[in-house]
Amino acid sequence: MTFRFLAAGAAATFSLLPLAAVSDSSADGEQYAMLDPVVVTPTLTSQTAEATLSSVTVVDEVTLREQQPVDMADLLRGQPGIDTTGNGSFGKNASVFIRGTSSDSTLLLVDGVRLRSATAGSPAWQYLPPQMMQRVEIVRGPRGSLYGADAVGGVVQVFTRDEGTWLNAAGGTFNTWNLGAGSSLTHGGTTATVGANYFDTDGTVLREDSEDRGYDNTSGIVKIRHQFGDAGSVGVFGFRAEGNSEYEGGAPEDLRDTDFMLEVAGLKGDVWVSENWQVKALLSQAKDESEDFAEGLSNGIFDTRTRTANLQNTFLLGDHQFIVGGEYQGDEITSDNEYDETRRDNKAAFGQALLNFGPLDLQGSLRHDDNDAFGSKVTGAAAVGYKLDRQHRVRASYGTAFKAPTFNDLYYPGFGNAELKPESSETGEVGMRGQYSVWYWDAALYRSNIDDLISYDPVVMAPGNVEKATVEGAELAMGLEWQQWRARLAFSALKPEDEENETIIARRAQRMGRLDVDRQIGEFSLGGTASFQGHRYNDAANTQRLSGFGLLDLRAGWQFAKNWTGRVVVENVLDKEYTTARNFSGWDYLNAERSVMVSVSYDTL
Repeated sequence: MTFRFLAAGAAATFSLLPLAAVSDSSADGEQYAMLDPVVVTPTLTSQTAEATLSSVTVVDEVTLREQQPVDMADLLRGQPGIDTTGNGSFGKNASVFIRGTSSDSTLLLVDGVRLRSATAGSPAWQYLPPQMMQRVEIVRGPRGSLYGADAVGGVVQVFTRDEGTWLNAAGGTFNTWNLGAGSSLTHGGTTATVGANYFDTDGTVLREDSEDRGYDNTSGIVKIRHQFGDAGSVGVFGFRAEGNSEYEGGAPEDLRDTDFMLEVAGLKGDVWVSENWQVKALLSQAKDESEDFAEGLSNGIFDTRTRTANLQNTFLLGDHQFIVGGEYQGDEITSDNEYDETRRDNKAAFGQALLNFGPLDLQGSLRHDDNDAFGSKVTGAAAVGYKLDRQHRVRASYGTAFKAPTFNDLYYPGFGNAELKPESSETGEVGMRGQYSVWYWDAALYRSNIDDLISYDPVVMAPGNVEKATVEGAELAMGLEWQQWRARLAFSALKPEDEENETIIARRAQRMGRLDVDRQIGEFSLGGTASFQGHRYNDAANTQRLSGFGLLDLRAGWQFAKNWTGRVVVENVLDKEYTTARNFSGWDYLNAERSVMVSVSYDTL
């Protein structure tokens, strides 16, 4: 697949799709809002997805309640530009690759707070409970000029629940149980939310001739927010998930497990200093803690704490917005391994301009980071969009980003390389979107060049900056809200290449797709999700090929009383045996077989 081939395909898409447009004269406001939702992640301010000049996907509360995903892999698999891999199902190590970049090149935010392991680098995607989520925003493409390190492939922001009252009880295959409850109450200008969820399963076999590996997760949220009329607001919030996950060692009898804890807590506020000047502030702390055990004995403690202070000023000037801010971030680690350094600080200043001149939109942003471990880094981005008519907009953008070396990369005893430089990238993208009353489509072409790629050097047995990589790709996303039908379609094609060795980067699929269809029939609902991932190579040399696969999930619901719904979800209906990763010992990680979950829920959302 060459870039010219991708360009030709996208050009055909651009030329054909607008011809199929339907009239927008009968647009319904609520329906249109679902097709073009307001998002905050792409530009740090509220804009519709169509106006952000970005490739954006939103998983809303309706989708989350209908699909009842068990983990983040279920939720993200096959979404535009997203590839997922894992060492089995239910709380096992998982990776999320956006546009072919590494899992630690995707920034995860939980209610605006960065959450990841400063030792391993990647977020613990496998421990995030979808049951506590109200909404997920996915931005594809570099966002280093707004968020700093690690936003190379994109940003995933999770918003925990803060509306309604809910109660859920579910049980199913593999002795799996899920219980959750919570409520959000408002009095005057004060809103308080409390929620909790418990998930437990015996799990599945992760390799041939082994035993089931279980997983449990207890999570909770607490939020209190007071709104001072139109003048501003102040609030505190917290999220925590903890539990245990059993996994495979080198041999079937090698029993291992991990105690884990994820936590974010913060104080945030905003105030309108004048009608054209808003100030936002956030003080937060995030924790990622784990302790590994081998046959009941501790095998390693890796605890991360990240403290952040962020101040943002937004100035309104007619149809234009200007954002200026600063951020301080401090990482600390605690481990029973003797790292050379256990703390580093990062100070940053950033600015953004969002300019509107009728059909023409211009965006520009710039950020300077100064880090104790690797010095200074400047990132920037620029985007232009033009509204061809009421329904169609073309866009083009260019952005740079970087990925910071982790504490393991730099300081792990006997492994780290303190001379490592950050990875740096530059990405160009062109796209077009059609937005109509009952459906939309969005297509994009992009190319990323990555320099100083951090990878393991077997000669010196340490990480080094020795490789370069390019990722070329094309994406198509479509959505429909028509009468009682809801549908979403996504297709992605990419070529993530190690230029130095002329190989495909390990564990990246080059084709991905997903189709979600749901139909409401009175009090009943029927739906299904079909997804596929193409083949991938488990190793950098491309000698270990893992076959592609397709999955089918089906679901049905019955609203038997006001706010009460019974649901049945069948995952992997065709009982496919598939793998996305191979152990270093040569055996494949197995994923869950066909499973059934039955639930009863009360939800006022």
